[in-house]
Amino acid sequence: MNLVILAAGMGSRYGGLKQIDPVGKHGEFIIDYSIYDALKAGYKKIVFIILEENLELFRETIGKRLEKEAEVRYVFQGTEPPLPGLQKRKKPWGTAHALLAAESEVDGNFAVINADDFYGAQAYALVKDYMEDKRGGEYSMAGYVLENTLSENGHVARGVCEVDAEGFLTRIDERIQIQKNDGVPQYFENDAWFDLDPKSAVSMNFWGLTPQVFDEIKTYMPGYFESNMANIEKAEYYLPWLMGRVLSEGDRVKVLRTSAKWFGVTYPQDKEPVERRIAELTKEGVYPERLWHDG
Repeated sequence: MNLVILAAGMGSRYGGLKQIDPVGKHGEFIIDYSIYDALKAGYKKIVFIILEENLELFRETIGKRLEKEAEVRYVFQGTEPPLPGLQKRKKPWGTAHALLAAESEVDGNFAVINADDFYGAQAYALVKDYMEDKRGGEYSMAGYVLENTLSENGHVARGVCEVDAEGFLTRIDERIQIQKNDGVPQYFENDAWFDLDPKSAVSMNFWGLTPQVFDEIKTYMPGYFESNMANIEKAEYYLPWLMGRVLSEGDRVKVLRTSAKWFGVTYPQDKEPVERRIAELTKEGVYPERLWHDG
């Protein structure tokens, strides 16, 4: 099983390349803890999706200490227009567009995660075990509890899910601005705030996929961008949007529930609590003091 890591985002809200900002005692990044959990669950190959300009930086930091632990590959998300008629822009074109860059490196079924999110070890095992024998449009998603995924320092984007009685995804709504207001999770849309159930299942962009998804990304990309021409400078072809689209075509996505508490560095103020939580998990024995032998 492969692990694909979306690491092309430049951390605009954070103000730097947050994917390689140390949070562990010996200089470990959030990515290191994700990869440690994945390798422990049995993943064998790591594919980083990055901007080409960051290749040497990733190689010299993350890559060189992982080479003895797993097969590591790098692919690049470009900023060239994904379709004829679109203008080049500095902002990447979204997570579904990014995933296409990994098509040539993926061997069979795979999981995809964000570089700057901490997911917890349980999710890697759940997704791997479920995806081992899946074919075609049989996908999965690590499902988190909304209240376990919010930042105390600003709004976050989450895919808010509806799930049927058998645990399959029936709908996903990408909410790009969720935060607690007076203790209540809400999302902002059309100049108004709307309440969310704090126990809602949400996507943290941790998907279990088969190679069929690459054809689906290509199939639905033109329609996505054509319907977003009015906001084309900011439009992003998101994986949650794609998953919602393929559901309507008969694909199935199993929501694998986890009680893990997400944490990540979305804002500069998030770094200190993340460092504190990593230190606690290390003290509890969840992680060794040094993740890698050459760390």
